[in-house]
Amino acid sequence: MNNYTSHLDTFVRDNLPPPEQMPDFLFTTDELQYPGRLNSAAEVLDKKIAQGYGAKNALLTPNETWSYRDLYEKSNRIAHVLVEDLGLVPGNRVLLRSPNNPMLVACWFGVIKAGGVAVATMPLLRKRDLEPIINKAQVQFALCDERLMDELSGALETTGFVQRAVQFNGSGEAGAGAELEQLMAARETSFDPVPTASDDPAIIAFTSGTTGQPKGTVHFQRDIMTMCICCNEYVVKPDPSDIIIGSPPVAFTFGLGMLVGMPLYAGASVALLEAAPPLELARAIGRFSATICSSAPTAYRAILNHIGEFDLSSLRKSTCAGEKLPLPTYEEWLAATGLRMIDIFGSTEMIHVFISAVGDEIRPGASGKAITGYRACILDDHNRPAAPGTPGRLALKGPTGCKYLADERQKNYVVNGWNLTGDVCTMDEDGYVWYQGRTDDMIISSGYNISGAEVEAALLPHPAVSECGVVGIPDEARGMIIKAFVVPAEGVRASGQLAGELQEFAKRTIAPYKYPRMIEFISELPKTQTGKIQRHKLRAMPH
Repeated sequence: MNNYTSHLDTFVRDNLPPPEQMPDFLFTTDELQYPGRLNSAAEVLDKKIAQGYGAKNALLTPNETWSYRDLYEKSNRIAHVLVEDLGLVPGNRVLLRSPNNPMLVACWFGVIKAGGVAVATMPLLRKRDLEPIINKAQVQFALCDERLMDELSGALETTGFVQRAVQFNGSGEAGAGAELEQLMAARETSFDPVPTASDDPAIIAFTSGTTGQPKGTVHFQRDIMTMCICCNEYVVKPDPSDIIIGSPPVAFTFGLGMLVGMPLYAGASVALLEAAPPLELARAIGRFSATICSSAPTAYRAILNHIGEFDLSSLRKSTCAGEKLPLPTYEEWLAATGLRMIDIFGSTEMIHVFISAVGDEIRPGASGKAITGYRACILDDHNRPAAPGTPGRLALKGPTGCKYLADERQKNYVVNGWNLTGDVCTMDEDGYVWYQGRTDDMIISSGYNISGAEVEAALLPHPAVSECGVVGIPDEARGMIIKAFVVPAEGVRASGQLAGELQEFAKRTIAPYKYPRMIEFISELPKTQTGKIQRHKLRAMPH
């Protein structure tokens, strides 16, 4: 840690993991060398104004368009409001709550410029989800879209840290619900960003907490820049002519990177959708003539089922994250669009992408290789590098790393300086990583370790299958057996005969011991807001 810090409120810095629990950080390229003082909002946004991008479109929505100057000036006004009206001092935490829209982006930049720590939350979170976040981060201020205020109000009643919550995007009479906009109107359009240290905390991104209390992952100012630089320079490589669209919430680090950091750092434009279910996303691609799309594999699968209904001709690149990209989905997307899907393998703990491949470097079925700046290896049960092709735990080192906020689980994620992501993978002799599953999703049946993702990939090519999720369920004889939950394709009738057909189909492409011994047809798979299949909910269903 730098000796210098701009944070007068040092709560986050004081609750970082102790030095012996920190991961090893690598800064191997000139682009990833940072000065002692760095404000990522100024680097990403303010520099674009200095470079002459002021009049260029930055944010597009179905109802409005903001230029780079609009975003710059509104974020400056918000920074003034935070400091002068709310009393924020550098290091204070500010909760952000909104669907993807321009005001949310402006609030995020405003918080970072003012030296605050942004704590963005998923729009679908309820009172009980917000309470541990507010308590864990000791949030002092909140900026909330008027439409999402009810759940936050309930959480504020049971937590004691938030000093003031301000609403924006108001729709009531006389500006009711638009307190932030009213305060902004009286403030200047220029603001001198706080000269934060490169290792001053900038955001706390909370994990979903599906297995217990959510974990707060702290990311520094330099981590924000690493996210932007790595995604721009080494993976997606957008240019100012691009229009980027996607479904992930900005509160999710994948969404922050793909819909805020990457495009604005590149001088591109972003089409923001408050709600982006797959078919709406596909429709919006044509509406905005989007050139780069980011979503989850399950979303692309849904679009493929209706591919002839949409104009996707403007797309020149597509990326996915959140789940393993099944080989059948990759192949069908390539056949339908001519685009090689770019698999973005990252984690909230590492802020963004660390494994990927683009263009001719893509090896279908593999997640990719460690991108520039990162090192990857597969560790065995004794924390030693595994031989090529041997399954083990994915481990990484790079310019970013896990920094849980006051959490004993840091010891599980960081081992001997390596970040252990919780993924089971193999690595071939060329350094390509082949995803097998989550460590808690691996199925052990009759002594065999079986990847549910591999079974899903064996079922998806069948024309009767729209989507599927595979889990292990207890069995006296085998310990666990494989069960597949299948969403039938449109017009397909579920039946025992179809289940048997799918079992035989799977046996033709994977080892017979891996086939699903049980198949249940369901109307839809449970998913997170970011498109991940919630396999814990599948396991909890009565069998």
